[in-house]
Amino acid sequence: MSKLLKHSLFFVGGLLGLFVLVAVTARFLVDVDAYKSRLEVAVSDALGMTVRIGGQLGIEFFPGLHVTLEDVHIRNRGADVLSAEEARIKIALLPLLRKEVRIRSIALKGPMISIERDQDGRFNFEKAEEATGALPALDLTNVSVVDGTIRYADRQSGGGFDAGGCLLHAHRLRLSGGESADLGKNLSIAADFSCREIRTRDFTASDLALSVQGKGGVLHFKPVTMRIFGGQGSGSARVDLSATIPHVHVDYALSRFHIEELLKVLLPKKVAEGSMDLSVNLSLQGKTAHELKQTAEGEASLRGDNLTLEGRNLDREISRYKSSQNFNLVDVGAVFFAGPLGLAVTKGYNFGNLLVRRGGSSRIGTFVSGWKVERGVAQAKDVALATNKNRIALKGGLDFVNDEFDDVIVAVIDARGCATMRQRIRGPFQKPVVEKSNVLKSVAGPALKLLKQTREVLRGGSCDVFYAGSVAPPQ
Repeated sequence: MSKLLKHSLFFVGGLLGLFVLVAVTARFLVDVDAYKSRLEVAVSDALGMTVRIGGQLGIEFFPGLHVTLEDVHIRNRGADVLSAEEARIKIALLPLLRKEVRIRSIALKGPMISIERDQDGRFNFEKAEEATGALPALDLTNVSVVDGTIRYADRQSGGGFDAGGCLLHAHRLRLSGGESADLGKNLSIAADFSCREIRTRDFTASDLALSVQGKGGVLHFKPVTMRIFGGQGSGSARVDLSATIPHVHVDYALSRFHIEELLKVLLPKKVAEGSMDLSVNLSLQGKTAHELKQTAEGEASLRGDNLTLEGRNLDREISRYKSSQNFNLVDVGAVFFAGPLGLAVTKGYNFGNLLVRRGGSSRIGTFVSGWKVERGVAQAKDVALATNKNRIALKGGLDFVNDEFDDVIVAVIDARGCATMRQRIRGPFQKPVVEKSNVLKSVAGPALKLLKQTREVLRGGSCDVFYAGSVAPPQ
């Protein structure tokens, strides 16, 4: 063995021995409690929130400098924003000689993130006005989260969700130092994220998984997959925070979901079953929910074949309309036609009449619900269904800016697309007005008028075409 190689091995061995000696000695000599209080103060000043370490703080110098924190709590305005069973932080050693702290990786075990929006629209993580501390610069090559939980509550709308079993692996996370208001613009990220289950007040989704790439305030979420209502969803989203007004674009499809699972949100009893396909392509701009609704542009559609409406024979009820004046077209229309935009619309409607079991069932051979959205108003493009003997169609709009129906009409149509029975719905989503008198007028009109209409049909006479979409007349 050459002297150079021997000296090199001695040097490396001595260097490793020195690291081990420093690490072992430091475990006995470092005043961990003093560092813990200093760390709490430093991070509290940086975040503008209160940081407390309830458990032990451990420091290891080999391999590399690792700091382990147990029972970590970040609080703002008296409530936890984030807590974790354990946080493990890796810090670069050489920059410490220059009194620089550079964090290389962060690993969180069992974190709980609690986000709340109060009645005034303010989030619980927003700093107090007097807090002036800036966010520190970060350049991390590895951020991981194991068994995380996210809870969100919106006191303004009453909405929210709980997500459990969440995992995060960030391959890149860079943050330029600055104010928290510029967080989106200063963030660069490449990460994979997943949650085992997401629960809201109305429904449960599972197996959420997404990848995110972001730089300069523009975040790309692709792909985004999850299971909901028994179907498999997949799509993408783009969030642009670089401009003064944020811009969001969503392109998502949900395949073969179960209509009965969706309707559980609205109705306690099973009223329909079958598989459907949903697609949404929307662009929105704004800082608030109202601004996003005002600027919504795009399309949404829902389609299904061979569906079943339980407990009611629509064909029989339509044929007996003269003696069945309780038959309500809007009951059927509100459930089916609102479709991809429907939960915000149909939850205000009273479905009591639909729950009345009159016997039998209805086969829905074809169902289509296609909408064009412009400036927050969804206009019906092609909205219709076909039973064994009848077609029912819808025209009009859903005004999400003012939360009201925009001259919506549901009608039974003949083979030419002419309305033979119609009903109008107007007013706010939460308390709509169904103009039942129109049903009686159009359906139970004078016998001579009905006879005249029959003659016009037999002669091939003209009519005002109500529907000319893709749903064909029953054979």
